[in-house]
Amino acid sequence: MNPALILRGLTKRFHTTVAVDEVSLTVETGEFVALLGPSGSGKTTMLRLLAGFELPTSGEIIIAGGNVSGLAPSERNIGMVFQHYALFPHMSVARNIEYGLRMRGWDTARRRTRVGELLAMIKLEHVGERLPHQLSGGQQQRVAIARALAYSPNILLMDEPLGALDRALRIEMAEEIRRIHRTLGATFIYVTHDRDEAMTLADRVLVMHQGKIDADGPPQQLFERPESAFVAEFFSGMNIIAGAAVGEAAPLVAVSPRTLLFSAPIEPHACMRASIIDSLFLGEKWALLLKVEGLSEPLRAQVAAGADLRALGPNMEVYVRRADLVTLSR
Repeated sequence: MNPALILRGLTKRFHTTVAVDEVSLTVETGEFVALLGPSGSGKTTMLRLLAGFELPTSGEIIIAGGNVSGLAPSERNIGMVFQHYALFPHMSVARNIEYGLRMRGWDTARRRTRVGELLAMIKLEHVGERLPHQLSGGQQQRVAIARALAYSPNILLMDEPLGALDRALRIEMAEEIRRIHRTLGATFIYVTHDRDEAMTLADRVLVMHQGKIDADGPPQQLFERPESAFVAEFFSGMNIIAGAAVGEAAPLVAVSPRTLLFSAPIEPHACMRASIIDSLFLGEKWALLLKVEGLSEPLRAQVAAGADLRALGPNMEVYVRRADLVTLSR
């Protein structure tokens, strides 16, 4: 079986700006891949190139074994889910889902059967005749997903589909998207700037930075053992420290706020003198900002919500186990 997607040296320039810079990538059939990055990293341009909304300056896009680099979106056999649903307001839920099937010439009986299957998959069998405005935001997004999947595309592209939902609905819809992916075994490529969404949803995360893929791997691996300073900060939320400050030979090391300790561990460790310059109560924990002797930038740390911050004192010792220091190669 051919991979779902192969990119070979994919590049997109806008005048003097290189938005996507010689990206090569293989996505296997059935993978759930999150494309993650801050604004300006190139992830949105990558999505538009895959969808056919932009054509590459150079390089190739291979979908299911065929070169689609110069093809229109309708010729690529992909599905697309947008942040703001993009449902037809004057059509019922069922008519929205069957729209693409009608455009592809499916007969009435076949369309009806497929729409019934999809309504059952998204658990909305009872709302097929309603209009989009009669549904909740989460229900509308489920309809948009069903419509994009109706004709069994080779790849489903999702452009920050939870961005317009409130927090409770985002959590609910993330669970639904995972369930739908497991049910279908289809190839999903999910574009987001939200690290938590990427970790919750994807089997594999691609972190983009300055038009390139800076990291590629399972979310737990990238979170716990990032290789670059950018990924350590952006994805893992780690502190970046000069190795010499903690007695390490490496130029740069990273340490997670959750692994900084305020009492000496029995394992080999480094010790730093620090004071609290700010604190923020986050329910289950305190987030602390520390001024550390010998470091120009403050460190972020965490302690349990029940901790007595006054007991830490204005001057304290902060410890980090050697095993918790992550050496950065870039």
